[in-house]
Amino acid sequence: MYNLFKLDNGLRVVVENIEYVNSVSVGLWVENGSRNEDINNSGISHFIEHMLFKGTVTRSAKQIAEEIEDVGGQLNAFTGREATCFYVKALDTHLDLSLDILSDMLFNSNLAEEDIEKEKSVIYEEINMSEDSPEDVLSDLHTKAIWDLDSISLPILGTMDTVKSFSRKVILDYIDSYYIPENSVISISGKFDMKNIETLVEKFFGKWRCKNKKITEYSSPLILNKHYFRKKDIEQLHVSLGIPGIELDNEDTYTLILLSNILGGGASSRLFQKIREDLGLCYSIYCYISAFKNTGIVSIYAGINPTNVRVAIEAIKEEVSNFAKVGIDNERLNKAKEQLKGSYILGLESTSSRMFSNGRSVMFLNKINTPEDVLEKINKIDMARVNSVMEKTFKKGIINSAYVGKDKEMLKDVFEGNIISVDK
Repeated sequence: MYNLFKLDNGLRVVVENIEYVNSVSVGLWVENGSRNEDINNSGISHFIEHMLFKGTVTRSAKQIAEEIEDVGGQLNAFTGREATCFYVKALDTHLDLSLDILSDMLFNSNLAEEDIEKEKSVIYEEINMSEDSPEDVLSDLHTKAIWDLDSISLPILGTMDTVKSFSRKVILDYIDSYYIPENSVISISGKFDMKNIETLVEKFFGKWRCKNKKITEYSSPLILNKHYFRKKDIEQLHVSLGIPGIELDNEDTYTLILLSNILGGGASSRLFQKIREDLGLCYSIYCYISAFKNTGIVSIYAGINPTNVRVAIEAIKEEVSNFAKVGIDNERLNKAKEQLKGSYILGLESTSSRMFSNGRSVMFLNKINTPEDVLEKINKIDMARVNSVMEKTFKKGIINSAYVGKDKEMLKDVFEGNIISVDK
């Protein structure tokens, strides 16, 4: 059973009661991420995520962790480009504790200067760790190639310089502006008393008020035709190729997911079979979509021996072109729909996955997207819709790319040699 309601302060709450489980997952979602930042405060959302675990006026950092772990629960968080989420999964008997911990972290965090300085060192190491991961470097580099100077291209972790600049006042001002009830969602999935849930959430979050509110609004960035290379002393060349996608809350989202799966979603996909199995040009290759407010991209990732890069990229381009020209037949469409439905349903077999799904849906679409709704959308995919989405996306071909590897010389003939070297 689902319910969606709003507190007087504007906080949206989505709940899903699942009677046959003995757990409950609670998520505090804030529509704020790296896309809300600029070049001067890049990384502040991620930094705040860390700081809210560092102790409150009533609990130390250790007590925050212990109170959840002592009852067998899990407490964690993540920051993305458009949202931050703090979440707890515990036995259904500990819903009150879960809401108490999350509200305490949000409203009563100490944000002590000493802790801020210590956490800067932790984030520096996280940035260093990301720099040691070619895939992470590639992801940030390709984001720049796609959207250039728009805020959506800023790194989630920020930079050493921006993190160094964060002060307690800067952090508090940012929280007061963006961590507001109107930008936020509480998502609860699992076993609980539906009769009392509104009163319970009101108890912990009903007094949430902010003065300097900034309601999140995002730009509509152009998808650019840029190609970037970053030098790293590694054996493989890591490649990310970009095809225009579609924005979040587009009725064609599931059609694009379906087509992306056929092209590069697994071991039976066209790219895997052609580039890896038939030609033996790589070990790993796959395709995935990224959908955001007002923009979206389809990405193809491959890890390639540098000596094979020109042959591999030409083969990938040819496969994408053939896919767009020939399309799929009804038999493949029906199989792909069943695969998509199966993976979607199997992905909802825990209270936490349901909490994430409901939270994202209400946060970005302002509605509950039930499994029945999603399955109906998938069932409605037909050849007319497939062809329409193909026109908007794959038929436009690869228009941007990023590369991380040892030698740019191997790329001299790729994309007419218009590949630009960047340092960071």
